[in-house]
Amino acid sequence: MTPTGRTGQAEVRAAGAVLWRDAHGGAGDGRDGVEVALVHRPRYDDWSLPKGKLDEGETVPAAAVREVAEETGLRAVLGRGLGHVSYPVSTADGRELRKRVDYFAARAVGADGEAGVMPEPHDADEVHDVDEVDEVRWLRPESAERLLTHASDRRVLGAFTALPAHTRTLLLVRHAKAGKRSEWTGDDDLRPLTKRGWRQAAALRNLLPLFGASAVHSAPRVRCLQTVQALADDLDVDVHDEPLLSEEGYWPDPPAGLARLLAVAAGPGVPVVSSQGGVIPDVVARLARDSGVDLVPLLDDEGDVPSRKGSLWLLSFTPADEPGPPRLLAADYFAQPFA
Repeated sequence: MTPTGRTGQAEVRAAGAVLWRDAHGGAGDGRDGVEVALVHRPRYDDWSLPKGKLDEGETVPAAAVREVAEETGLRAVLGRGLGHVSYPVSTADGRELRKRVDYFAARAVGADGEAGVMPEPHDADEVHDVDEVDEVRWLRPESAERLLTHASDRRVLGAFTALPAHTRTLLLVRHAKAGKRSEWTGDDDLRPLTKRGWRQAAALRNLLPLFGASAVHSAPRVRCLQTVQALADDLDVDVHDEPLLSEEGYWPDPPAGLARLLAVAAGPGVPVVSSQGGVIPDVVARLARDSGVDLVPLLDDEGDVPSRKGSLWLLSFTPADEPGPPRLLAADYFAQPFA
């Protein structure tokens, strides 16, 4: 998926989520022991997944989180992408446009942000925008599938149930734009971000918390550290040095670098890893090859694994309670064209 578009394009952009929580019955009751939230829209008298149009200048992930909050009253932490649906819409002046809605898996959390809090269903007067939504209903996925009005929503729900809900997330970032190597006379390790690079770092600072970022790791390069330092400050955490994930540290022994990344993925929370363009494509390709994940839809025009400066790979791994090291289940790429 390419979920970082902005408004002002020929198509209408929107975003939504399959919002899930642990079911009251526990992990053995229904697939993954989860429930998903459906919303009833009185204007259309339908049951759908929470979704809505992007505001001006808003990214798709930010819109997904905002729309979930507005339609359910709950905070969401985004996970893997679930693809998109597209259909024709008519504007007030009679124009015909395409509307694209990008979807994510999204874990519902309590007001205090703790994952273990069990959000309760909301009555109509507790939902933020009662003109659009008058009821939120939590259901097991199989019951939600029967209640959903639109086939496109059922396909998105199917993409959600195809993999476990409790995936582990690792956010793999390429450092933002730095000055040209040929114009830098000092130690290349110390080459800093440009003005555009700082804008990209600021955009990532806003984007990464939407996916629950909680720990920060960086290759030992100033440009890598500068890309994520403000995020680490926001989270009040130290940046962990990762020499095996720099270009010089990775290529003498790629399996060791890959093992280090998997060790980071196996840790608690949602780690952010800031690395380099000479490392990320090979890491992602090896993870996908070893796990059988199809990257073809995400490859660039030359058939390579993309890694633009300031871009993000959202890597989803097997749940923490599965035995063995983490195994890649899904990958999403954010080309980061918003800086």
